[in-house]
Amino acid sequence: MTDQPTLLDCVEIATGPDPARAVIWLHGLGADGHDFAPLVPELKLDGLPDVRFVFPHAEIQPVTINGGMAMRSWYDILGADLVRREDEAGIRASQRHVENLIARENARGIADEHIVLAGFSQGCAMTLHTGLRHPRRLAGLVALSGYLPLSDGFAAERHPANAGTPVFMAHGSADPVVPLARAEASRAALQALGQPVEWHVYPMPHSVCLPEVDDISAFLRKTLA
Repeated sequence: MTDQPTLLDCVEIATGPDPARAVIWLHGLGADGHDFAPLVPELKLDGLPDVRFVFPHAEIQPVTINGGMAMRSWYDILGADLVRREDEAGIRASQRHVENLIARENARGIADEHIVLAGFSQGCAMTLHTGLRHPRRLAGLVALSGYLPLSDGFAAERHPANAGTPVFMAHGSADPVVPLARAEASRAALQALGQPVEWHVYPMPHSVCLPEVDDISAFLRKTLA
């Protein structure tokens, strides 16, 4: 008998009774799956096939930059610059969790090409890390207020299946947590390899704003149609 993959606990919201599309949305450090659930009606996706939104809860673990306090985190943050020292083992462990969630959507009848991976902050980092290494084409990636982790190995590890997958990247011009320059460097790294990136900057801190929600809605309408 084979071991069943470990599945994270999730909040799930469907826009109709028969989901044929899925969005797996990863929260930021210290938040949980409830964080972005209220956005679903604001995305105004009527007219699309029914969409299942999956908001997983990351596991609880100590976070070095927060004095070792235990909280929901996709991986440990070892320093304020985010990338000088990275928790590679933690990132790859969370990658497996996200892959298990994609596989569950496959098992529920939704093909990879109808799945969008989305994330905010640390969840954005996991979205870019996992989505661009995924071995089958996804519908799109939504990368909010974050950055590309383990960037040194990215060119060698990215999978050709998602080399043309559209990426929506958005950031706040006054973000004190993940500096805009960090996100711009990530965007440049993706574009240098030919990744199609739709780039947006909004006058906001480390958060989400209404014009951004409208732009995410437009992106989802294109990628999930």
